[in-house]
Amino acid sequence: MQIDVKGRNCTVSDELREHVEKRFAKVGKQVSDLARLEVEVWEERNPAIPERQVAEVTLHVKGAVLRARDASRDRVHSVNLCADELSRQVKRHRDKRRKRRESRSASMDTGVSPAA
Repeated sequence: MQIDVKGRNCTVSDELREHVEKRFAKVGKQVSDLARLEVEVWEERNPAIPERQVAEVTLHVKGAVLRARDASRDRVHSVNLCADELSRQVKRHRDKRRKRRESRSASMDTGVSPAA
């Protein structure tokens, strides 16, 4: 899985890059090597917003684009929240694909054509 970490109007430290790679390693095991993960972090400019550190994650996999966006007071915590949310989405997407594939192969074995 290819991981791109970007900062909007802020610099991305090497520690944050390493943390992102470590945190999304679990997701990387569940998707193919061709998947592309884009992580974008930024700080909200409005001082009235208490959760100013925002992380947005986009995962491009075969047949779908999965997104997660979270905000908190700490940039690393925002990345962690996004990783948890994306992990749930990947699991759900993988289970859906597996169920479709199994139902398609079962209908082929019985000779019943799927309804169009």
